[in-house]
Amino acid sequence: MTTIANSQGSLLSRAGLPKQLFWGYAGIMIFMMGDGMEQGWLSPYLLEKGMTMQQSAILFTAYGVTIAISSWFSGVLAESYGPKKTMLTGLLLYLLGTVGFIAYGITHLHFPVMLVTYALRGFGYPLFAYSFLVWIAYASPKNMLGRAVGWFWFVFTGGLNVLGAFYSSWAIERLGYINTLWSAVFWVLVGAFFALVLNKEKFVPPTGNTGGKMQELINGLTIVQKEPKVLLGGIVRIINTTAQFAFPVFLPTYMATHGFNTTQWLQVWGTIFTSNIVFNLIFGFVGDRLGWRNTVMWFGGVGCGITTLLFYYIPQFSQGNYWLIMSAGILWGACLAGYVPLSALVPSLVKNDKGAAMAILNLGAGLPVFVGPAIVGLFIGTAGTAGLMWILAILYFISALLTRYITLPDNAKTTHTAATGITAEAV
Repeated sequence: MTTIANSQGSLLSRAGLPKQLFWGYAGIMIFMMGDGMEQGWLSPYLLEKGMTMQQSAILFTAYGVTIAISSWFSGVLAESYGPKKTMLTGLLLYLLGTVGFIAYGITHLHFPVMLVTYALRGFGYPLFAYSFLVWIAYASPKNMLGRAVGWFWFVFTGGLNVLGAFYSSWAIERLGYINTLWSAVFWVLVGAFFALVLNKEKFVPPTGNTGGKMQELINGLTIVQKEPKVLLGGIVRIINTTAQFAFPVFLPTYMATHGFNTTQWLQVWGTIFTSNIVFNLIFGFVGDRLGWRNTVMWFGGVGCGITTLLFYYIPQFSQGNYWLIMSAGILWGACLAGYVPLSALVPSLVKNDKGAAMAILNLGAGLPVFVGPAIVGLFIGTAGTAGLMWILAILYFISALLTRYITLPDNAKTTHTAATGITAEAV
């Protein structure tokens, strides 16, 4: 039995997944599946029930504001109080917001209640998921950190955008929209059980930080003054998934004009992120070899800018051809994964205060949930779908330019190559 366990642990280590955190990774995937199952269909559902595109955008924007706040706190709270306590707090906030949203908000289409409870719900998943990412940053050997964060984004996106989308496409036809939302509570509790109960690993607090918990909160703000490259990393992280959270607000309606119903759209959306999670792993390995910055800049920024435009123009030039649109989406999802090494690059810019650096990165991960719908709300009336897609594409190209300036000492490709004396040419 010990031999089998050792061989399994060795296999996980070779794959770049910290074996001691395996149950945490599994829990994140199941939790995010429950959290994200309405993402692909909530906006068109509300429009069908008589709400406006602007109301839908406001709802997602309020949700994004609380996600952004929670994302920033997740890094410093996880470092100060431990990931498990922070994750438990996130679970409780998610449950409170979800029950209120379903029972008193969406069931009666009471918009003010929906706004408050959906925003409360937004505090949940960043505290749960991004706290675990801080844990990974401390627990993973540096020579496999790129792969370890690649696995995180594999399970995070796999739950949020793949399992959630495909489960919804099955459940809404059999359970109905409201019951599908209620079923999310079950999956979230299962994920929490895996990550908080079955996961027995102990978090080892960082040494050398003597300023106390309040100092850690302050470090979460001052880190950008001590290391401006961390701020650049946070901006790039915002751009990374802005389109991911903007698309569900307006793209289902655009695709409907080209013959796509809700089920077909959910299938495309789920397949996009099936591609994404596969390439989350691939770019984790690529980043550890080609260089974290190079991977983010070329595959992430430039790749996403090009494929965003393809995703808009192909439905027009192909007369709504399902498989060509699916192919464009798959390419976009793959390039979106090119940003994965950013989660290894940014905390490696600092020797201490990695939690503070991750707080900025987590804030960058949370803000798109606000920024994406906000961009839609601001420009859908004037720029239309075409203008929105060009805005998002240009943002991706800007992120590639910014990434050029996020360099490790001596232009090292990774901290591992820096430690072994191997440096990379400046790109």
